[in-house]
Amino acid sequence: MATLPKLHNAMWPGLVGKEPGTDHPPISLERMLELTANAEVNGQKFEGVDLFLFHPHTDPDGSVDDIKRMADLIASKNLKVGSLVAPIWPGTVGDSAMGTPDQRAKFVLAVKKACRIAKILNEHGVREYGVIRIDSAGSPGAWVADPVASTKKIAETFREAGVVAAANGERLAAEGEICWAGMHSWKDMLDLLEQTGMPGTVGFQADLAHTYLYLLGYNAPEHALLKEGYSQAEFEAAYTKMTDALRPWTIDFHVAQNDGTVHGTGSHDKTGRHCQADDPNGKLDITQAAGYWLKDAASRGIQHICWDGCMFPNAVLETPDTWNKILAAMIKVREAHGWS
Repeated sequence: MATLPKLHNAMWPGLVGKEPGTDHPPISLERMLELTANAEVNGQKFEGVDLFLFHPHTDPDGSVDDIKRMADLIASKNLKVGSLVAPIWPGTVGDSAMGTPDQRAKFVLAVKKACRIAKILNEHGVREYGVIRIDSAGSPGAWVADPVASTKKIAETFREAGVVAAANGERLAAEGEICWAGMHSWKDMLDLLEQTGMPGTVGFQADLAHTYLYLLGYNAPEHALLKEGYSQAEFEAAYTKMTDALRPWTIDFHVAQNDGTVHGTGSHDKTGRHCQADDPNGKLDITQAAGYWLKDAASRGIQHICWDGCMFPNAVLETPDTWNKILAAMIKVREAHGWS
């Protein structure tokens, strides 16, 4: 029986796109952990969580004791910590990777703070694997004013952040989404990774929902690989082309579903809509699509996979059945593509 990859749940769906004082306020880390720990399918439970290193879940400047207390809480639920999301956006610690020298310095500082927390969690024992997740923290609209110079700047910032990560024994994974500058199409993402030129240190985080939008060329029509009304054979050819290009760089993986639309709430720009695992409008055969990305995953150091359900309504997140269905989908992925 396959024991790897370990099955993780993301904590940031309790934060991303959430706004205090609305019908979708932030959900506490404690509650997200509780919902995760309570899920069970045929005796199988989630084995860990991936964390967003910002308020209200985590203080990026929290003391060693604060971080250890969080680690104790997670361990008490019989969960491990995997990948960590660095607070690289304007309004958190960081700022645009293609901005001014001051903005780019803030971006690198956010990665330094993430590495500090990672070290505390590693030494505690609650974290044994996983990467630090980043993106360019800028918009495609700003990037398009000067694509060549913009990608060059982002690559320089990613390299600087990569040096910091490597010095701390960490790896950075840039999550490809249509809403991030220089990362908004599969081709631009590949160009950025190649220009950064730090394979094994700065890689790619593939999310099934977001990379599906890459196929449609939503923010880069010139890089579209599919047209509406495509056949299964056309889908498989397009998916093969995209995954063959990005899989060698892929060091972190998110299981998700997408209905072919975009969505944004709160301060989050429109990106590929995450759907529930059993959404009848879902465009992906989750198990099949995951296989394209997980081929040779062990050789790239992947030891866990994580569910990402950003911007689900709170009522959906608070429903225990939501998590059981997600866990069931992840078990199927592991049964089909896992390893020991």
